[in-house]
Amino acid sequence: MMKKFLMMAGLALICGQAWADTGTDPDWPCIQRKQPHLSLGQVWTGPVPDEAVQALVSDPAIAGFADRLEQRRLPIADAETQIAEFAATASNDQLTALMVAVFERLDDHRGALIQGISRYGHKQVDLARSIEDRRARMAEMERAESPDFDAIDAQEAALDWETRIFTDRQQALTYVCETPVIIEQRAFALGRVIAAAIQP
Repeated sequence: MMKKFLMMAGLALICGQAWADTGTDPDWPCIQRKQPHLSLGQVWTGPVPDEAVQALVSDPAIAGFADRLEQRRLPIADAETQIAEFAATASNDQLTALMVAVFERLDDHRGALIQGISRYGHKQVDLARSIEDRRARMAEMERAESPDFDAIDAQEAALDWETRIFTDRQQALTYVCETPVIIEQRAFALGRVIAAAIQP
């Protein structure tokens, strides 16, 4: 089991070096391509926001509604109902401003999350290096003419602890890496609903 942990740690270190060699972000641990920010056009097929729309984005009613729509605990089906109620009395500019406000919130949230994932990946690479260094020290201690078995046992306990942390964090990566995608999907779904309410 220990050898398996060490192989995983070594793989993470090698991958980090490979990313650096190819010019991509060495701190990015996800299989999904890193895209720090989205553009409104990626999730919105409605009118292009003009100055009149931008002036409405900070309107308290629109801003407050955007705050609610951003929350992932609000199901899209419920958001669709609320958007339809809002659209019954809203102008096209107000609907477009609502989308801009929602997009800004989701993109900011997603951007902060991606920065956190990069830090997460950097810590994993650092931990992999620490594991490799500790393994090398253990091997050197075991080759000594008079091995200090107490010290070796202490190194092995520390190595076991670090590899447990490493593997636990690797297992959590699947969910962590999917979260920006979930936010992007929400932005697209809300954009589709709001755009459908725009009057021709």
